Amino acid sequence: MLIQEKPLHHWIDNFYGYGSWQAKMWFVGYEEGGGDLPEEVADRINYFHSTYPAAQPTLCDVRALYRNITFRAEGPKAGLYTNRYDYRFSNNAVQHGVWKNLIAFKCGYRNEVLPDLLAYQKEFLALPSAQQEALIPLYPLPSPHNHAWYYSWLDLPQFGFLKSRALYQDRVYPDRVRTILTRIAAYKPEVVLMYAMNNINALKASVLEFFPTAKFSMVKAVKQQIPQHHRADLDDTILLVTTQLPALRHNRVETGFDWYAFGKRVMAGAQG
Repeated sequence: MLIQEKPLHHWIDNFYGYGSWQAKMWFVGYEEGGGDLPEEVADRINYFHSTYPAAQPTLCDVRALYRNITFRAEGPKAGLYTNRYDYRFSNNAVQHGVWKNLIAFKCGYRNEVLPDLLAYQKEFLALPSAQQEALIPLYPLPSPHNHAWYYSWLDLPQFGFLKSRALYQDRVYPDRVRTILTRIAAYKPEVVLMYAMNNINALKASVLEFFPTAKFSMVKAVKQQIPQHHRADLDDTILLVTTQLPALRHNRVETGFDWYAFGKRVMAGAQG
């Protein structure tokens, strides 16, 4: 069996993404990307289980983990890369459609000149020692962009909740969101951007339960500039929640936003 019980259980309970808890900018996506093939999932969870054995919420080194995920794509790219590290961080790396906009958001918030986005991705993004960003999935299991659910076939009786995405999300959500909010309170990042969220009402309720004095305000979208989002000021942290994914849909420019301008807008709101 490719996917085994102990590594899978350890991943679900303890994998919280990449980077550093000490980072001042946290990007919380809806779920971990990937997962098209069971071999890829096994590569991820087995490496994480052996390298980060502690039973605690863990952010790992994305570059080290990606070196241990074999690149299995078909087509013209099949022979170009050995592993996921080569695909995202080598000299021939491909720019990530979401990461580039998260980098732009951070630079806008910092009022910094926009860098070469691919170069930043390769050299600095979520580098643990730099403590600049954390990339955190709300839901830990790798899931492909087509929203297919490939875990229902697992013959692991103790993981009956994986028979459907809804059962899985109901099972892991309470602990995941509580851990993320607890870490926000402990580490006090400047900004937490939760993007591509389709459970905004549940998230807001969880935040208000944990931070009872917080208040959310809704900021309307400005077409191709600022995505609609909900904002709450949590002591030293600005929390932003949006349904928007920081990427174009079907590569159509009219579906995107200016994430650099979004970052500047958030900073202007903090100063005002």
